[in-house]
Amino acid sequence: MRSENEMMHIILGFAKADDRIRAVYMNGSRTNLNVPKDIFQDYDIVYVVTETESFLKDKSWITIFGSPIIIQEPDRNDVQTGIADGKFDFSRRYVWLMLFNDGNRIDLSIEIKEEAEKNFLDDKLTILLLDKDNFLPEIKPPTDEDYHIKKPNKNQYYACCNEFWWCLNNVAKGIARDELPYAMKMFNHYVRDMLNKMIEWYIGINTNFSVSAGKMGKYYKKFLPSEFYELYTKTYCDSNYDNFWEAIFISCDLFRKTALTVASYFDYTYNNQEGINMVEYLNNVKNNKYNFDEC
Repeated sequence: MRSENEMMHIILGFAKADDRIRAVYMNGSRTNLNVPKDIFQDYDIVYVVTETESFLKDKSWITIFGSPIIIQEPDRNDVQTGIADGKFDFSRRYVWLMLFNDGNRIDLSIEIKEEAEKNFLDDKLTILLLDKDNFLPEIKPPTDEDYHIKKPNKNQYYACCNEFWWCLNNVAKGIARDELPYAMKMFNHYVRDMLNKMIEWYIGINTNFSVSAGKMGKYYKKFLPSEFYELYTKTYCDSNYDNFWEAIFISCDLFRKTALTVASYFDYTYNNQEGINMVEYLNNVKNNKYNFDEC
């Protein structure tokens, strides 16, 4: 695999040699001093260009960075599948996500000067690498403060608790009906989203809300007590319903423990009865106390 120095030499070398490219900046994990370095980090690069049409018309320039294994063009995909709904203007901005055969990945955006002037200061994890025309403003050293866990207000806390416990009834219903995809979706999306939110607030109160838990919770292992992280890993299961039920009840236990700690910290009231009622309901469904088979 090519080193970071080699990759940056190619990325900047191409930009310096091409008159269409007027500036280069980088953001993402490689600019974040709080993120451990590893070989899988993307190069999140933005080329500020005079126009985009020539880059889109002839894409052979991509091979300057290496031999691609696969390329994704999310803007094009969104337009072609109807997701974009006319929101993308390729003459102003375009993105390529590129994985090369040596394992390096570049997420490369091109944007015209007017877009750069709007977007450059949006992400505080930004480093200016090149500015041929000296038109971009000076920026402070990169910081991930915008990604730090935010304190919940009382309504956000209550809503999270209520949503977690409420959505579990749908999980149970899906299992009872042997509708595995539905039950898994309800559990691993709607229920887990609330569990993750509470876990992040728990991490926040133990770090003075000064850290990021990472995209999709990738730093939970770093910030959670080992016993809590071990519980969290057990909330993932296979398609066996016995294992699924075990994961559900572990999720309930972990949610209650973290929610009580968060409530205590902020002097919020945790609705304990809500959880008790739902756990009883889950046990009743699991044990077929509602005589589902007789319907």
